[in-house]
Amino acid sequence: MADHQEASLTLPSDPASVSEARRYATHVIAEWGLPVETEAVDTVRLIVSELATNAVQHTFGQSPTFTVDLRLDRDEQLRIGVTDSHPRWPQRLPAAVRQDNGRGMVIIRSLTAEWGGQLSVTPTPEGGKTVWIALPWSVPVQG
Repeated sequence: MADHQEASLTLPSDPASVSEARRYATHVIAEWGLPVETEAVDTVRLIVSELATNAVQHTFGQSPTFTVDLRLDRDEQLRIGVTDSHPRWPQRLPAAVRQDNGRGMVIIRSLTAEWGGQLSVTPTPEGGKTVWIALPWSVPVQG
């Protein structure tokens, strides 16, 4: 396998694109050798779903598209990035806030920590941002 593999897909900022982003990520990482019927793939699907949902819901129509990037470095680390063109970075809600939505980043942070990964946000040259999740490719067996 190559030292570095990349895949990218740009989708319209529409709720229907969230399921397409999940399918795309699942297909790509399966091609890279991670068996589809694993907890690791379920975790990646959920992370992509939450990041894509955030890109659609929280850009308030100011980002016509979002991009899902997947990168595999030397069979060691999977990086998942979702980029949108809205300048507002993800906000952490206070624990006391009670509402039906707005917990996507809490879920993402929790899953990322559980799998020994890292979360970062980087600005794009166009004024938007990419939310990156880095996970070990040799995912530990969860009990």
